[in-house]
Amino acid sequence: MTTPQRITFLLWPSVRPMTLALAEEVLRVARRVHADAHYELQLLHAEPFAEGTGWRLPGVPWSGTLEHTDRLFLFADEPPVNMPPALQSALKQAARSGCVLGAFAAGVFPLAQLGLLDGYRAAVHWRWLDEFAERYPKAIATNHLFDWDRDRLTACGGMTVVDLLLAVLSRDHGAELAGAVSEELVVERIREGGERQRIPLQNRLGSSHPKLTQAVLLMEANIEEPLTTDEISQHVCVSRRQLERIFKQYLNRVPSQYYLELRLNRARQMLMQTSKSIIQIGLSCGFSSGPHFSSAYRNFFGVTPRDDRNQRRGQHPADAQPLMVERG
Repeated sequence: MTTPQRITFLLWPSVRPMTLALAEEVLRVARRVHADAHYELQLLHAEPFAEGTGWRLPGVPWSGTLEHTDRLFLFADEPPVNMPPALQSALKQAARSGCVLGAFAAGVFPLAQLGLLDGYRAAVHWRWLDEFAERYPKAIATNHLFDWDRDRLTACGGMTVVDLLLAVLSRDHGAELAGAVSEELVVERIREGGERQRIPLQNRLGSSHPKLTQAVLLMEANIEEPLTTDEISQHVCVSRRQLERIFKQYLNRVPSQYYLELRLNRARQMLMQTSKSIIQIGLSCGFSSGPHFSSAYRNFFGVTPRDDRNQRRGQHPADAQPLMVERG
């Protein structure tokens, strides 16, 4: 019998039951269908459990060491705010000892804060991508489903916990095992890590109209320097009037209105995730001046960009603070 692979899941209170259940189920099914897929799993709490913070995590509190593990995965579904100095030291020691380090969803934040993703590709969920890239420029943030870069494994969150662990099974025991586990779990297909996170455009729009899809893709690719409706219609080879009819039929708005909403939603995401100035964000989202941006933003969201940023950060002060990390 082969020596079991020792895997540790280090859990923060924000981890969702579904995320953890999916990870455990992949390993459980692998053990059942393949005699050599022997994974020895331990679950550790990264922080003390506090009453009223949500569901009670399985496993046991971290005891001060991360030794005797081959792969260590950090699980968090929201970026952690604090990390005990002793845990920081233990993670750095695990990296020095050759332990393979991984992270699901917001688990990338502690690794990056400790410098353990410097020079590595890291899959980051699209809603944190700007924030992560700004805070940790030495990490190579991607919008991939997951990344396996040397001894670092990262998955952006959600169902990608299954995708990454299927890749682990395939690397450890062959593609046949990964296929058997995916069939057992009724996974439609095994996704590659380099695939992009966002779902297909026609699924998001509820339409498979090819001209509409082409037009929206053009808009998404030209946020900073918006195209005119005439330019978009020329690119997709329809008349302006026909393009307007397509948008009205499927999206109940004209192209220019949809384009403006797309740019404003992008601006709002940047306001919440980055420290860029309001004028920088407005210009990068295709607005000619600060007043133009503020006026359009207020008309759409009912609040100015500055007030929206202040209100959102006031409601979620922890989200605006970096992890408290031991230096040296």
